[in-house]
Amino acid sequence: MTINEVTVMVCDDSMFARKKLTNYILSLGVKACYEAEDGEKAVDNYKEYKPNIVFMDIVMPKKTGIDAVKEIIGFDPDAKIVMASSVGTQNHLKDAINAGAFEFLQKPISNEQVQKLIETVAEGE
Repeated sequence: MTINEVTVMVCDDSMFARKKLTNYILSLGVKACYEAEDGEKAVDNYKEYKPNIVFMDIVMPKKTGIDAVKEIIGFDPDAKIVMASSVGTQNHLKDAINAGAFEFLQKPISNEQVQKLIETVAEGE
């Protein structure tokens, strides 16, 4: 698939971080970019839109990013979820990978990292 066929979801409780990442992703020419402000909405939106790749913050209200990943992977074992955290402990990394995360990024995430992951998913499909 090409980058303009890719759908993305950005999950972060910080509206500023969410909008900044969404705007950058849209500038790459993806088909669509959905947003979620908490873990519950992330799971609901994933089930509704089935995006090709998800950028998920770990620390969020209602349901943590780790819990949301577990639920999404339970629904779709092939989900590509990139965990992002400013709290870069090894425990979070291990928890994210054990939950089924595709990749783990340390905040602040660079535009280059985001673009590379989206391209990887596009090429892999």
